Amino acid sequence: MNHPDRLRTAMAAEGTTPLIGVFDMFSASVAARHYDGLFVSGFGFAASHYGLPDIGFIAWPDMLAFVQRLRAAFPDGHLLVDIDDGYGDPEIACHTVRQLEAVGASGVILEDQQRPRRCGHVDGKRILPLEEYLDKIVRVLDARRDLVVVARTDATDGDEILRRAKALAATEADAVLVDGVRDVEWIRRIRAVADAKPLVFNQMAGGRSPRLSLRELAGLGVDVAVYSTPCLFAAQTAMDAALRELRRDDGRLREVGETGAGVAECLALLEGNLAGG
Repeated sequence: MNHPDRLRTAMAAEGTTPLIGVFDMFSASVAARHYDGLFVSGFGFAASHYGLPDIGFIAWPDMLAFVQRLRAAFPDGHLLVDIDDGYGDPEIACHTVRQLEAVGASGVILEDQQRPRRCGHVDGKRILPLEEYLDKIVRVLDARRDLVVVARTDATDGDEILRRAKALAATEADAVLVDGVRDVEWIRRIRAVADAKPLVFNQMAGGRSPRLSLRELAGLGVDVAVYSTPCLFAAQTAMDAALRELRRDDGRLREVGETGAGVAECLALLEGNLAGG
């Protein structure tokens, strides 16, 4: 079974499949110890690779190179990739999709935002006319061979959310994602208009959506939960704390037992990647 079909099988299984957002090879190495599925978050990638907010700076060759390295290190797990708006016009989106499929991605998420784009959980988002987005997603679907394609809307108006969710579910996309869902009742409404189409839900610390367990999401009919930034935010918190301590202690490092990982623990993690995970 190929990577896209393995992800489809997981989406069709009972319960909610979690995919953990990673931002570089090291965070992916840690995440792969705990979960079978990874999510390449645009928010995390922009932060890690450019030191910039997620407002449209990502270039498709950079994302392609990252996914290629991920698949080489983790040959068996799910690998869902956030490609924003496809990095430009439909031709660029289709080319990106073909290239990502060739290097082993399981699937992609394509949104309906206009540029300059924004993170799905912040203010200032603008969306394409529905027909323009539908034309792009149909062309992307025609360009893929087996790749899972998730159609995403960033609509914020209630009526428009439901109109777009219904229209996206009527395409040949494998699943639908409405980003920035405000509460549980809206998940129920989206589930109803999406009919039998698999539903993806994005959880982000400090974001607009409610924090729900996998059991709660399964009860709401959510098939996949993507966790965009747990590794990124944990890294920021831990690094800040460690450096504050180092400064406070006049540059004296603490013992490994007090700080967690040291040389041996880090090498053990990385050496596991030499064998392909």
